[in-house]
Amino acid sequence: MAAAHTARESMRAAALSALAALEGSFAAICVWERELGRLRVLVNVGELAPGEEQFPVDEAYPVHDFPEITEFLHERWINGGEPRAWVETASGEVVTGEPATDVVATDEPAADAAGSGGGRRGGARSGRVAALRRRGRGCCVVAPIVLRGRAWGELYVARPPGRPAFDRADADFATVLASVTAAGIAQSERLEEAHRLAFTDPLTGLANRRAVDMRLDEALEAHTRQGAVVSLVVCDLNGLKRVNDSLGHETGDRLLERFGSVLSVCGAMLPGALAARLGGDEFCLLAVGPPADAVVAVAEDLCRRAGALELGEGVACGVASTGDPIGPVRSARRLFRLADAAQYRAKAAHADRPVVAGRDGGTKDPVVRLADAPAPTADRRRIRGRGRGNGAPRGKGGPQPGGVPGGTSGAPGSPSAGSGPGGGPGSGLSGGGGVPGGGLAGGRGRR
Repeated sequence: MAAAHTARESMRAAALSALAALEGSFAAICVWERELGRLRVLVNVGELAPGEEQFPVDEAYPVHDFPEITEFLHERWINGGEPRAWVETASGEVVTGEPATDVVATDEPAADAAGSGGGRRGGARSGRVAALRRRGRGCCVVAPIVLRGRAWGELYVARPPGRPAFDRADADFATVLASVTAAGIAQSERLEEAHRLAFTDPLTGLANRRAVDMRLDEALEAHTRQGAVVSLVVCDLNGLKRVNDSLGHETGDRLLERFGSVLSVCGAMLPGALAARLGGDEFCLLAVGPPADAVVAVAEDLCRRAGALELGEGVACGVASTGDPIGPVRSARRLFRLADAAQYRAKAAHADRPVVAGRDGGTKDPVVRLADAPAPTADRRRIRGRGRGNGAPRGKGGPQPGGVPGGTSGAPGSPSAGSGPGGGPGSGLSGGGGVPGGGLAGGRGRR
């Protein structure tokens, strides 16, 4: 399991290991979903019966049909013991793995359907016996998976009729394998949590800049290979500094969270779109596949919804899409610069609708020319964090061609605050309000 990269791969690796170690023909791992009262199958491996899938979408069974994981295990814990595996056969015999109760033969015929339920003790009917018969299997060993002191699920391994049935030694070995599986699951959960923290903005719960960078690189590879349309919407939340200064940073954080929710709702209109907070008051939507017009329509809806928020002053949106006449896009940096330039122009014009790169003359569009103009100093690609410029102190540079006065970000000391080189703490749209002949030059200073 340690070599697996995803939870699904980890589960499959654990099931395959148990299958081989116990010389079975079939193995599965199930999780007990307490809130739904069911055992849900996560993975099936080996010889699958008709209707079984390796990674089933929704194969689940009411837990009352298989009550061992609740009743039997808790009885064991109450008496000071530890959960151990047991064996069941299609003939109705049960090997519990306990020396004093090695084999229990059921006094009643096995149920004909998995829904018959019943207890786990001697003389009870078992849904597992019916399941064995229904799927043409001769016996099974079931080992509880215990995680953090609670029954998490179970490891299930079966053999076909005609093969030797599992015995008490097999049950003991399955108990050990379930413990190893539990340790692997715990490790996978820790890795997933670390991954979530690494790629999630802690304030809004949206993706962060790192996640956008990775997804955009993958998207442009798909664009190069298959011609997939890649679109980027960059948004700058207006009025955050005023909210921070007049109502406090806690209120500013609420505005960021509220807008993040609006962005998430709008992003859901584009299948597979990634909604992210890039930092400070800047957000983005990344869409791969939908046509440019669909992305622009969502951006227009986003502007309307943001304008209706009780706090803030709306949002400035810029859109860049490979589906528009913006010239070849061979790097993530160029698409970001195009979306940035469009957002920059929207903010300068106080526009209540998105500005779209390339729709005012194609490659001669002022937005495209602004994005592609060589920077007078080091490249200011502040979103990807590469080669930031040295903008003037906030508020000291007057507006230049294509630029606007600086100063529209939060103050330091809060998640809503902007900070960083190029503009100083709390610097605005263009660290120095524009650089002669540049517009996009000058440090953002938000990250």
